[in-house]
Amino acid sequence: MWPFGRHKNKPLGQRGEDLAAKMLKSSGLKILARNYRCPAGEVDLIALDRSLRRSGTDTIVFVEVKTRTSDRYTTPASAVNAHKQHHIKKVADYYLSHHAADGYNTRFDIVSVIIPAGRSAQIEHIPNAF
Repeated sequence: MWPFGRHKNKPLGQRGEDLAAKMLKSSGLKILARNYRCPAGEVDLIALDRSLRRSGTDTIVFVEVKTRTSDRYTTPASAVNAHKQHHIKKVADYYLSHHAADGYNTRFDIVSVIIPAGRSAQIEHIPNAF
């Protein structure tokens, strides 16, 4: 659970992305880009995961953040369907081909954020989601 606090006047999606970035940073990931846009499309967050450095390779993580006020009917993560996954992979291909990314592993994560009115947010990080 993360505090609701000072983010309450921002649009819901932006608040979710802020909370997701904060949670990923606290887990040891370095945020490389937010709302990365290119001709192939957009991805919410791009991060660097150095936790596997012992194996000699860092991982570039492409993160889709889905934020809702409730999971009453479906989870936020369920909105990342096959079409959206394909779209994110195209953005990742573009990013990797335009940055010095040789030798890095890649991973696709989802961060699901539920921000109920007046209560603390619930955040679920799903590594290797697709």
